Order: sequence, then structure tokens, then C-alpha cells
Amino acid sequence: MKKSLSKYFDKPWTKERQLETIKCTIFVLIYAVIYFVWFFHLENTNAVHYTEIHAALDDKIPFLEIFIIPYLGWFAYCAIFFVMFLLMYDMEDFFKNAAFLFTGMTAFLIISSLWPNIQYLRPVVMPRDNVFTAMISHLYMTDTPTNLWPSIHVYNALGTHIAVANSNRYGKGIKRFSLVFSILIVLSTMFIKQHSVIDVLGGTLFAIVMNLVVYKSELIVNAYARHEEKLKTYRT
Repeated sequence: MKKSLSKYFDKPWTKERQLETIKCTIFVLIYAVIYFVWFFHLENTNAVHYTEIHAALDDKIPFLEIFIIPYLGWFAYCAIFFVMFLLMYDMEDFFKNAAFLFTGMTAFLIISSLWPNIQYLRPVVMPRDNVFTAMISHLYMTDTPTNLWPSIHVYNALGTHIAVANSNRYGKGIKRFSLVFSILIVLSTMFIKQHSVIDVLGGTLFAIVMNLVVYKSELIVNAYARHEEKLKTYRT
């Protein structure tokens, strides 16, 4: 077991590493507080006017309650890999993953604040009675059908997979699992009627653009290099 984990956690837990990890964790926690305060403010505030999001294709997509599993699995999927990047101490990978996720999440909040939107895709009565429809009913009660575009579920799922796919730490098995699971998450948003096809396309488009900025350009790499130079200057 130790040998299998050593390829992920092979760097010594020095004081410098501890300090840097704590700083990154504090930054993440501060951002999380800001994000959730803003998000729940939007969720609990009724806008004067909502733009309905709907496409003809939405009406042809069946309701499949089994997809609540990958939909809820999204939370663990994104969180586990995000924390792994931090604890593995490959800070460039962590910086890229954080920049990707946080930029999109902030853009989502700004768009939702300036352009309130809503969907009416949810079934009034569940077509079946089982544990999965019960889970979806609970989700509907806790999550309003507003502020949907672009889909953060789609954006963060794709962002997490892109981070995994670009990391040298993970083998083909984990990368294949990540690809399949991220696709299931994307599909789940439509099959449980949480998002319109338009939301999914929006989240995908944002992910493609951010992939070009974060992973295909030198922008984040250069920012990370400047960060490292500052740390070296501070240490000396």
C-alpha cells in the first residue's frame, strides 16, 4: 500500500512545504467563503426578471434518475483530485487546477448576478418511485432551478479531468476513469433535468477557452514561476 501511494506522495514534508501548503489552504478557504456567500445570496434572492433557458432538444432527453449517482459524485470527484494536487505538492499542477476552477466559478457568479436565468425542465411528478427519484426530489428542494448558465457542474467536471489528463502523476487507468466519470457527470445534468443543453454547451465552451488559457499557453506557468522567484527571494 505504501509503495503504491509513494508515487503520489514522494516529496519530503519539510517546513517550507508545510508553510506553502498552509498558505494555499488558507487561500482556498477564503475563496470558498466568498463563493458560497455570493452563491447562496443569489439562490435566496428573487430577481425581478429571469430569462428562461430552454432548447427543443431538452424535451427529447429522457428523465433517467440513475444519473443522480454521477451528479452527486461530482462533489467527491472534483474535491478529491483538487486536494490530491495540493498534497502531492506539485504546485504548478495545483496552481493550474485552482486557476481553472476558480476563474470559471467567479465568471459564473458574475453572469448569474447580471443575467438571472431559470429553467422549467423538472418533472412536476416523478415518473417512478424509488430511492433515486427520492434523492432527486430532495435535490430539487435544496437547489433552485435558477442561475444555471454556464453549468458549473459541467465546467468543473471537465476542468478536473483536464487537470488529471495533464498530470504526470496519474497513470492511464486513472485517466480513463476520470474521462468516463466526467462524461457521466455532464450527461447527468441533463438526464435528471438540472440543466438545459444550452447550460451544458456553455460550460463546455468555457472549459475549452480556459483549457487554452491555462494548459495550452504559458500564462499560468509564468505566473507560477514569478511566485517561485518571490518565494526564493523571501527565503534568502
